[in-house]
Amino acid sequence: MTSAHPDYPRLEFYLAGKWSSGEGRASEPVICPATGESLGELPHAAPADLRIALDAAQQADETWRHTPAVQRSALLRRAAGIIREESETLAGLIALELGKPIVEARKETTTAAEMFEWAAEEGRRAYGRVIPSRSEQSQLMALREPLGPVAAFAGWNAPSITPARKIAGALAAGCPVIIKPAEASPATALFLARALDRAGVPEGVLSMVFGDPATIARTLLSAPEIRMVTFTGSVPVGKDLAAQAAATMKRTVFELGGHAPVLVFPDVDVEAVARAGARTKFRNSGQICTSPTRFLVHREVHDRFVDAFAAEAARIRVGDPLDESTEMGPLQNPRRLDAIRELVEDAVAAGAELRSGGARPAGLSDKGWYFEPTVLTRVTKDCRAANEEPFGPLALVSAFDTTEEALTEANRLPLGLASYVFSNDLRVVDHVVPRIRAGNVIVNRWVVSLPETPFGGVLDSGIGTEGGVEGLQAFQQVKFVSRSAG
Repeated sequence: MTSAHPDYPRLEFYLAGKWSSGEGRASEPVICPATGESLGELPHAAPADLRIALDAAQQADETWRHTPAVQRSALLRRAAGIIREESETLAGLIALELGKPIVEARKETTTAAEMFEWAAEEGRRAYGRVIPSRSEQSQLMALREPLGPVAAFAGWNAPSITPARKIAGALAAGCPVIIKPAEASPATALFLARALDRAGVPEGVLSMVFGDPATIARTLLSAPEIRMVTFTGSVPVGKDLAAQAAATMKRTVFELGGHAPVLVFPDVDVEAVARAGARTKFRNSGQICTSPTRFLVHREVHDRFVDAFAAEAARIRVGDPLDESTEMGPLQNPRRLDAIRELVEDAVAAGAELRSGGARPAGLSDKGWYFEPTVLTRVTKDCRAANEEPFGPLALVSAFDTTEEALTEANRLPLGLASYVFSNDLRVVDHVVPRIRAGNVIVNRWVVSLPETPFGGVLDSGIGTEGGVEGLQAFQQVKFVSRSAG
């Protein structure tokens, strides 16, 4: 089906080295969140398509795992080069499908390319080790080998970064991958598949399919050919997939939800932290799993922080994601819009104070799924927003009196993905950092994840690690080899 937007491509899926239009198969529309209009029709993979992908991945596994790392590295570098050369096209797709402002979307394309570049380099360093032997006649070694075919599932909120991280890590480690990106942002993911296709990825090493998520998950997770599952998404879905994966003893790496606390102590530049915090919170309309959400501010500076934070939130320009001046676009889908509205109404009814936002922006309420950057204070612990990840443009600010009180609130929820600490007192930092239960603790800055750093959560926020050398090792298994001279 031809897209209603001139810059949106015809949608296909990539099956074992071949492109398929999906004719005769079920399909669904892809909706632009800025307008509510259809961008195109996305074909669904049929059960027979998944079987083709599985058979091709198993066959490709026999050759791809033995392909020299330097050759795998060269392919990933070629793909990264294509992404960089055509980054403006990719950024436009991100803006259309996700609603991320074009200026911010360009930054995402750079990170996606860096994911491939980092994996290309780190894949050449998949070192094993020689273990000191107890005998001159023997040699003991621990070797790193590819796990085998990988099933990958990626969400829509980082539509090029998340698939890039999973595909690049798997391929660099020597594993074929079948990936199901989000049906809400297929063209962005397919851009990556086209870059790899043009770079020369061998047949069967990569398949990219779309369709009913539950059906695809059941098919891939029950297949003996799949040896690992990597998933980015919600906690309930992650737990369900983990149970399915356990039935066939598949390796799992899951990056799930968060509800990130921010501890602000009185020795910092309060207004500067508040302004930067607001800009970070409302980036991508707050649809980031590491988004700072629960701002815990020392009572001594709480009011100053709230004033500066709310004022900065009100200054953020909400509008068309393709407009260069836009600073925050729409939410990705109407479900998120309804969820944020309900969370705000519930919190206010429970006694919270609305300091900024709280409604659809004037002039944008008749199209798309826009919501104002919203700031709530005096939030009670029993309201939904204090316990459920908002995953939208909603920030909660509350006061604390003691460090232990702040730590108790930071660790109150069964989530532990990202957390932030702002203090110039090393004694405070050294006390707080080891006591926060989170996979990522960020001190005096806002950047959580880079291609070269490990990224993962604890508790209900996930299992395993992506990114960095740890991310590459997640796709590998260790084989102990003991050799004797005679």
